[in-house]
Amino acid sequence: MRRVGQCVMTAASTACFDDLPSEETVRVGSLLRFFGDGHQVSKVLDAALAGAAPAALDDTAPPRERRFWRIPVMDGEFVVEDRFGVRKAVAGGNFLILGRDPEVTLAAAERAVQAIGKVPGVILPFPGGIVRSGSRVGSKYKKLIASTNSPYCPTLRRLVKTALPDDAAGALEIVIDGLSLEDVRRATAAGVRAACGDGILRVSAGNYGGKLGKHLIHLRPLLEESAG
Repeated sequence: MRRVGQCVMTAASTACFDDLPSEETVRVGSLLRFFGDGHQVSKVLDAALAGAAPAALDDTAPPRERRFWRIPVMDGEFVVEDRFGVRKAVAGGNFLILGRDPEVTLAAAERAVQAIGKVPGVILPFPGGIVRSGSRVGSKYKKLIASTNSPYCPTLRRLVKTALPDDAAGALEIVIDGLSLEDVRRATAAGVRAACGDGILRVSAGNYGGKLGKHLIHLRPLLEESAG
């Protein structure tokens, strides 16, 4: 609810609909509606009329009525579904793009985002799909569980043990969440291949010593398996 309210409702011209078939749901629009200050209105549609979620994802969830809320905002209305499906999935797949300069690195990351956008069953949870402030586990400050990924920060090259190639002046991260491990693997392969090009010196990944999460995706075997 907070993410939709702060990141989607605040963006001009947007609406937000449930597209994840699931027996378990959470309240979203039914809470955000109060922002309408009493001027909000709702509409209930039969699931068949409102449109079903893609069968490619899951066609086993039972049909249900779909309630939508129309919340007045300054450019018209924000339309949001009352409840959204939730299910366990795989979060935090990632790879790092190391480039000769920030501009080349950003262009490569944008190519990766575009390629991953064509892979079903995944999302890129950060704005624009690109992360500049990659993190590592741990910090010198006891209250923090994560801190800046210093080995990949160009300005810290002389202060810490760097993981950057000698000519690298930019590093960006792509983070992928997917409905299954195989979805994340497909998206990773597509993104890595799209990122490669002139000025890209290396593609790596944050593995956190294998201690963060139960799934590991090794880039070299992945690309060898998905060749062609």
